[in-house]
Amino acid sequence: MNHQSLAAFIWSIADLLRGDYKQSEYGRVILPFTILRRLDCVLAPTKDAVLAEYKAKSAMGVNPEPFLLRAAKLSFYNIDPLDLGKLMGDQDNIAANLLQYVDGFSPAVRDIFEQFEFHAKVEKLAKTGLLYQVAERFSQVDLHPSKVSNSAMGLAFEELIRKFAEISNDTAGEHFTPREVIRLMVDLLFVEDDDALNLPGIVRTIYDPTAGTGGMLSVAGEYLAEHNPQGHLSMFGQELNPESYAICKADMLIKGQAIENIAFGNTLSEDGHPSRTFDYMLSNPPFGVEWKKVEKQIRTEHEQKGYDGRFGPGLPRVSDGSLLFLMHLLSKMRPWTEGGCRFGIVLNGSPLFTGGAGSGESEIRRYVLENDLVEAIVALPTDMFYNTGIATYVWVISNRKPEARRGKVQLIDASSMWRKMRKSLGSKRKEMSDAQIAEVTKLFGSFAEAKLATVFDADGKEVDRIVVTDGEPEPTAPEGGKLKLAPLSRIFPNTAFGYRTITVERPQRDEAGKVVLGQRGKAKGKPQADSSLRDTENVPLSEEIETYFAREVLPHAEDAWIDTTKTKVGYEIPFTRHFYVFEPPRPLAEIDAELGEVTDRIKAMLEGLAA
Repeated sequence: MNHQSLAAFIWSIADLLRGDYKQSEYGRVILPFTILRRLDCVLAPTKDAVLAEYKAKSAMGVNPEPFLLRAAKLSFYNIDPLDLGKLMGDQDNIAANLLQYVDGFSPAVRDIFEQFEFHAKVEKLAKTGLLYQVAERFSQVDLHPSKVSNSAMGLAFEELIRKFAEISNDTAGEHFTPREVIRLMVDLLFVEDDDALNLPGIVRTIYDPTAGTGGMLSVAGEYLAEHNPQGHLSMFGQELNPESYAICKADMLIKGQAIENIAFGNTLSEDGHPSRTFDYMLSNPPFGVEWKKVEKQIRTEHEQKGYDGRFGPGLPRVSDGSLLFLMHLLSKMRPWTEGGCRFGIVLNGSPLFTGGAGSGESEIRRYVLENDLVEAIVALPTDMFYNTGIATYVWVISNRKPEARRGKVQLIDASSMWRKMRKSLGSKRKEMSDAQIAEVTKLFGSFAEAKLATVFDADGKEVDRIVVTDGEPEPTAPEGGKLKLAPLSRIFPNTAFGYRTITVERPQRDEAGKVVLGQRGKAKGKPQADSSLRDTENVPLSEEIETYFAREVLPHAEDAWIDTTKTKVGYEIPFTRHFYVFEPPRPLAEIDAELGEVTDRIKAMLEGLAA
């Protein structure tokens, strides 16, 4: 069963709730039952062995847990003799038996249902007379991994969450990231480590501080399993939303991961893995969400711990906490002396340029660039996410850059690499194909400058798009057609994004036009600055301040000087500026001729009407 048909079947069960429940409540009832049925099916083959082991070890008076885990061949078990199928045989006691069955799970699984407040859900369903009908419908679907793969199950969960979010006007994008975006991020993380990841028995750790339903961790695990079945990826994460956390935990449980590695709570205010560092990390933090609720804890950590804490470089404005997650990930990087770390994070355009020199945002950019941590920034197409159509960027950060990348940043403009979806899903109207993901990964892996050549025929119709790497010959336009070239991959030194903001002063003058001089202290005999004439200039780090000042300022203000005490260093990454291609307007004669033709047509139409 594929994930669409599975999600459609489960969605149909939600119709039973119509009238007795608000639409916004459907998901909170259906999702825990979906997890329950999945776990029920996973445990079925070893159920008898577990029950026999429990009976034997209980009679002996020994702790049965390790024996039960071995009998179940999983990291969880259930010691209740019932299952969903057997529950259907006693309709009158369905509520009590169902709760008894759930209480028979091992503690880690019970925590999942506690996050959903499952006992309360069961009691309400029983009062409305719907419990037996809902449980019966779920007992009819086989969710064993041999029928529904872990990947398909994860996609089905995402489809259900999206649908439930849509009908309740919730923000589905806060719960998960489109799978093709995750695949691109995973490919970017692993492409330079293919040789190491193919070693037999390789063990690596991966962490997602905004885990959602666990999609990023799952795709990363699938990648390694596909490329190296003998390798192992230990997954860690943290999630704030109770229902997403429960789904993530259930997914990790079925995959055989240690579910204690999935922490619950706000990553920024209560780090669930305070002493750990990781080999790889992935994150899609919420865009433009304020952090006022946790401002006190974050400011305290920033002021008291500085660089020994997570937020040493600076704090962004309270209205957008995206860069707080970036700094959190920086603190989780395995030191390069222990093998280093690479991580990918999805951010909107704001962290690239918001904030002038000396601001929190600029200081954070300064930290990652001056410490040579940014490998690449990839611009994604717009309309890629379920809850927003804004421009987004994948930042690839590493403290173990290959020699060729040191001191440099690669910018890749993949905003044109998309195909239209057959059906829009919320704000998501575009997707990246496997070929487009492979092309972007290749550009990153080759670390070369490249252009996108768009070929048009004589009628102006686009006929081809070709990626031309630096040094390769450009394609030839067909007869009467044309070729349009646009930068696709560019490489810059880290310093290209830095500048110094200088304060330019001009003197006060009295009524006679004479310069006003200071009368006492250090200012005695020196021209006094006129604050109304004060101005600032941004000087690139690559240029001497005096040279810039002599060229750009003094010709226009001979009496100006620089207040060196106010000079600040800033960093910004004007991504779109580096990929802008100027297209000259059409010749005026051509436009006039076209207007003349239109005017003549309108005149002829009017004459026809008059006749």
